[in-house]
Amino acid sequence: MGGGRRRRAGVVGAGMALALGLATREARARGQEADLRGEVALVTGGSRGLGLALSRELAGQGCRLAICARDQRELDVARAELERSGAEVLAVTCDVGDRNQVTAMVEAVTNHYGRIDVLVNNAGIMVVAPVESLTHDDFERVMATNYWGVLNPTMAVLPGMRKRGTGRIVNITSIGGKVAVPHMLPYTCAKFAAVGLSQGLRAELADTGISVTTVVPGLMRTGSHLHAEFGGEQEAEYRWFALGASAPYPIAVGAERAARLIVRAIKRRQAECTYPLSAVVATRINGVVPSATTNVLTLVDRLLPRPPLQPAGARAGAEVEADLDAPLLRAATALGRSAAEEYNQVRPLP
Repeated sequence: MGGGRRRRAGVVGAGMALALGLATREARARGQEADLRGEVALVTGGSRGLGLALSRELAGQGCRLAICARDQRELDVARAELERSGAEVLAVTCDVGDRNQVTAMVEAVTNHYGRIDVLVNNAGIMVVAPVESLTHDDFERVMATNYWGVLNPTMAVLPGMRKRGTGRIVNITSIGGKVAVPHMLPYTCAKFAAVGLSQGLRAELADTGISVTTVVPGLMRTGSHLHAEFGGEQEAEYRWFALGASAPYPIAVGAERAARLIVRAIKRRQAECTYPLSAVVATRINGVVPSATTNVLTLVDRLLPRPPLQPAGARAGAEVEADLDAPLLRAATALGRSAAEEYNQVRPLP
């Protein structure tokens, strides 16, 4: 009996020593910011929104850029803007949910630059609707981009990073990957999966020279409300989402500020980057008393629009907004509209 207790105590002690050693190493790294000049950074979803803000910030740090997105027009606009600022940019059309396209895209970037030093998995889509108005296809589409769209590029760049013994992988997840948000279940499911993948990868790659940073943003002003898809009571769903995505600091963070925080985390090889303070508080409370978080979100759900008797599919926020005669809403979302214009989110309606 005594021997068993001593062995268990030894295992626990060794585990604590290892954890302390890793924590000390990370704390030391946090105080040291690497120079990214000359590094090759691949940003998925880099043509607009947070991805464009990150591309600008990485270019400002001296990185050579590769950006990918599904929309060629958006890519052309983003590339032209980045090149005008003096950045070296390769733009590749790619659906990150398609493994074959990702393989071809990573090969194209590697052939062009010789390597990929930093991978930022940023591409994502959102469907906002109550579960009664969702379909299996909604979950599959969001999972394809927001989860497989993280795994596919990661698996494609890992062999090269392993061979060189260095690299940085950065996964843009969400507060919705730690706290389940009502009326955003497909997004939440995919982001929970992305958080698990990101944290597990960091543990497995800890001794390879490859760092993995999990970014957990709360509300951001990137103009994303114009590209998100809205189902159920489309106009009512759009209103609450657009107001949140247009809120001032500290409720929501501007894309430029978010990009600076993320790039600092990249340079420090941080394990996690969570912002703003409201997101930090929410994750801490949920970790300690998850039942309290669930109770609060239950109350939030009661305030959100009820599902219609006959759902009519989903539409992009820009289309919903075009049908709204709501000058007060437009005034209240002025910051969000400004962000959309700044980060290439405004597009002609079909």
